[in-house]
Amino acid sequence: MSNTNFFVDQKLTDQQLKQYRDDGFLRLGRTLTDSGLEQMRASVMNAWEAEKGPFDPSATWLKNSLLVDIHKQSDIVRNYYLNGPLVDVAESLIGPNLKGVTSQLTFKMRGNTSPFAWHQDNGYGELDPYNALTTLTALDDADEQNGCLWILPGSHKMGQIERLSKEQKDEQISLDTRPDDESKAIPVPMAAGESVCFHCHTLHKSEGNRSTTRDRRIVFLRYADADAVEVYNNRQPRLGPLIRGKSQFESIRPYAITSL
Repeated sequence: MSNTNFFVDQKLTDQQLKQYRDDGFLRLGRTLTDSGLEQMRASVMNAWEAEKGPFDPSATWLKNSLLVDIHKQSDIVRNYYLNGPLVDVAESLIGPNLKGVTSQLTFKMRGNTSPFAWHQDNGYGELDPYNALTTLTALDDADEQNGCLWILPGSHKMGQIERLSKEQKDEQISLDTRPDDESKAIPVPMAAGESVCFHCHTLHKSEGNRSTTRDRRIVFLRYADADAVEVYNNRQPRLGPLIRGKSQFESIRPYAITSL
């Protein structure tokens, strides 16, 4: 079955490229068709339920909210991550030499009222060059009640403002890098099947899920220049599948992309 049954192509306009440079984020609209959304929900929930089980208010944030390397457990996520519409977006914003660096589920199931404070994604995995891209794809309608993304437009222009040690990063500690002026922060609601992307230096947060009837499930994918190195790890190359172009590092190799 071809990607056209599941994915919605994205080609950025000059206006969108300017907006990304100015604001540090873009709302992309639909990137999953209705059938793609249905297929992805079913696929990732099989993995989630097998590893996580039901929401447990006494469990840790990692237990309740995160499942890493989801592309290794879901065929449709793997194809979406490595050959889907977000790859074209990433190439437009990063360049022709591109690798994937993160695929994970970031869930706030109903009852999970824990917020995640202001932070930069490059604080949890500082990569150089500083143009890595985070993408979020909503599997549920996400709004202020159930814990949607909040962003501070233009905050990426401040550059790197926080750095975690490897131990802190591994524990997913929230540093609460609160901006001086939160009044300019905006919520970024998404309908199920829509995506948003933002720069690695863009400040963002999410509140807890206050809904008693709705989950907030997100597929989180991160892309970087194929030669990106981990600053926090003695500048070793960040491992990840080479998606487009080439890399100077032998450890960065093309990934065998399977089609659905």
